[in-house]
Amino acid sequence: MNNRACLFFFKRTRREKKENNKKPGAKLKTYYYFSLLVFLFFYSLGCKFSKLSQRPPISIVKQKNSHFQLLINKKPFVIKAVSYNPIPIGKDFSFDFWQQDLKVFRTDAQLMKDMGVNAIRIYQPGRDIKRTKEIIRLFYNEFGIYTIMGNWLGFWQGAYPDYANYEFRERVQLECLSMVKEFKDEPGILLWVLGNENNFSFGRQNLRVWTSVDIEKIIDPREKQLKKAAIYYKFVNDLAGKIKLIDKTHLIALGNGGFDFIDVAVDYSSNIDLLACSSYSGKSFGSIFRQVKAIWKKPFFFSEFGCDSFNALTEKPDEQIQAQFISSQWKEIKKNLAFGNGEGNCLGGVIFEWTDEWWKANEYDATSLAIHDVLATWSNGAYYFDIAAKNNLNMNEEWWGIVGLSPKENFDARIPKQAYYALKELWKEE
Repeated sequence: MNNRACLFFFKRTRREKKENNKKPGAKLKTYYYFSLLVFLFFYSLGCKFSKLSQRPPISIVKQKNSHFQLLINKKPFVIKAVSYNPIPIGKDFSFDFWQQDLKVFRTDAQLMKDMGVNAIRIYQPGRDIKRTKEIIRLFYNEFGIYTIMGNWLGFWQGAYPDYANYEFRERVQLECLSMVKEFKDEPGILLWVLGNENNFSFGRQNLRVWTSVDIEKIIDPREKQLKKAAIYYKFVNDLAGKIKLIDKTHLIALGNGGFDFIDVAVDYSSNIDLLACSSYSGKSFGSIFRQVKAIWKKPFFFSEFGCDSFNALTEKPDEQIQAQFISSQWKEIKKNLAFGNGEGNCLGGVIFEWTDEWWKANEYDATSLAIHDVLATWSNGAYYFDIAAKNNLNMNEEWWGIVGLSPKENFDARIPKQAYYALKELWKEE
C-alpha cells in the first residue's frame, strides 16, 4: 500500500468512526462491550486465583534438632494412610474400581475417618479422569482425607518396561506429565509418588527385567545392576524436574521397593523431595531409620507396610497377630517422627492395605475370583509366626486388608479386623 492510499484509508476510517459515533447509543454500546471484556478478564483471573487459594500450602521443614516435619497450612501433618484398591469380590486387577457406586466410597471414607486415616494412596489415576476427580473430591471435601497420587511409570502396564529406551521413557513421561496437569489443581492431592518397586526390575527380585545392548556388554553382574539403577533413577529425577515446572505446589516422592539402591538414587535426587519405600520387615523395622538417614539426607515415609491376617502354619485366619505386628510397626514409626526420640526422618506411613483382595493368589483363574484363597505364594522369614509352613511359603496375598469383605447384593460388606481397631486407638492418641 503506497503513501497516498494509506492517507486515504486513514481519513476514511476516521470519518466513518465519527459518523458511527453520531448514531444513537453508539458510545453506550462501545462502553458496554468494553466493560464486558474487562469484567470477563478479571472474573477469569479471580477464578484462577480463587482456585489456587483453595489449595493448602504443603511443605517440609527441617527443625532445629534436624528432624523433618510435613506441614499443611503451616500445621504438622503425619501421614496416616492406607493403600486403596477396592476391587470387589469376583473381579480381578483389570476391574475399574473407580466406576463403582458412590456408596462404596462413602462407606470406606466414613470408616477411614472414624479410624483416623488422613490420606489414601492410589497407584494410578482411573481411566475416567472426571470420575477420578469426583472420588478425590468426595474423600477430601466430605471427609477431609487427602489422596497420595502415584504413577506406575510403565512398570505394570502392558509389555515389560524398557528404561534404557528413549521412546519408552518419552511415552511414560508424557503420560505422567499429563496426569500432573489434570490433577495438580485438586485441593485433595497431597503429593506425587513416582513409581512403585520399579527397582525390582534390576534388583535381586528379577521382576519384569529390561536391558540393552550396551548394558549386556558389562560382564560383572553387580556393575550391570548399578548401570541400570543409574539409568532408571536419572530418568525419574529428570521427570520430577519437568513436573516442578508445571506444579510448584506438591511434593514429589521417589517410590522404591525397600531401600535397595538408594545409595545410587541419592546421586540423582536433586528434584526429589522425599523417599517413599515399601517395607515388609516383620514386627520391627530394625535399623532402617538410621540406615536411611546415613545415606538419604532427606525425609522419607513408608509407602507400604503391614502384615497379612492368615496364619499359613495353622491354616486359619489370625487377626490378632496382624494387629500385633501393625501396632508394633506404627509405634516405631511414631518414635522416628519429628520430635520423637528416634532419627526424626520419617513422615508417617501407608498401611498395606485397606481391604482384602480376593483375586490375587490366582489372578488369571476366573473361577477363583469369588473365593478367599488361602494359598501362600512367597516366603518372608521376618513374619516368623508362620514361616515353618510347608516350603516356608507364608505370605498370603489375599489377606493383607485391615478390613475384610463379605459378599452382599449391592456391594461387598466391610468388616473391620482387629488391626483396624488397634490403629484406631493408636491414631486417636495423636
